Amino acid sequence: MTSNNPILGFIGIGLMGKPLVLRLLNAGNTVYVWNRNPEKLQAVTQAGAIACLTVAKLVKAVDVIILCLADTEVVESIVRNDIVSNGSSGKLLIDLSSIHPETTKQLAKLLQKQCGMGWVDAPVSGGVAGAEQGNLAIMAGGNEADIAVARELLEPLYRQLTHMGEVGSGQITKICNQMIVSCNVMVIAEMMALAKQAGVDAVKIPQALSGGFADSKPLQITGTEMALAQFEPVKWRVKTLLKDLNMAVDLSKQQGNAIPMSGLAAQLLQLHGSSGYLEQDPATLIKLYSKKYA
Repeated sequence: MTSNNPILGFIGIGLMGKPLVLRLLNAGNTVYVWNRNPEKLQAVTQAGAIACLTVAKLVKAVDVIILCLADTEVVESIVRNDIVSNGSSGKLLIDLSSIHPETTKQLAKLLQKQCGMGWVDAPVSGGVAGAEQGNLAIMAGGNEADIAVARELLEPLYRQLTHMGEVGSGQITKICNQMIVSCNVMVIAEMMALAKQAGVDAVKIPQALSGGFADSKPLQITGTEMALAQFEPVKWRVKTLLKDLNMAVDLSKQQGNAIPMSGLAAQLLQLHGSSGYLEQDPATLIKLYSKKYA
């Protein structure tokens, strides 16, 4: 770091990126921003963020680069094509994206070798609401010194940040998180469809199960949406869960582990997504099971 108040660069102003940048700005940080679609920068630049025309200009202007991008391919492209050639020793990259652990390890080694930059993989859980409220759960991988920097800089964003081990460990932990979340949402969808078909006032189910062993944040959020067929606004996407479950399947093959429930969930998500729901909220999964929406 070049100062006690490092300048931040944030790449990826999407559903999660926008509220995260706003929280960083509200905490008094100087934040440079770049997004593939510059129109999405308006809300954060109006709040004080500094827009960059290119990733290269952002990388050269800041001390810490924060990524919040859609998938492995996008992260890899930006790192290889823009960050490696413009980074410099002493800078740090913090990746909030959920991407493949093996790619994370490879990119971190490349960045260290080519320009001396550190890497922290810090995927988040908590959705848009957690981003807006600053109570995300962050699972982080990296060395102790880099984690300490990330812990301080990201403080406006999280309720807890847990150091899981070396680079890549954060991504593996996020995959574990998504296995639980995806299977949970899938069974909530089939349960809600069954309850509605059987004549139960399904809107009351989240309340009825609140505090019991079946309770969960996905139940409280998506259960009501499913019962009311309220699928807008989109707060997270089917394609995101599918991407993460596909990584879980790939990781399980590498490790020689069986994950039959997550594997089936991935297949069902693929079926749902192929029917035009990839960009939709996972609450729409009730349509897989409900005669009303068939």
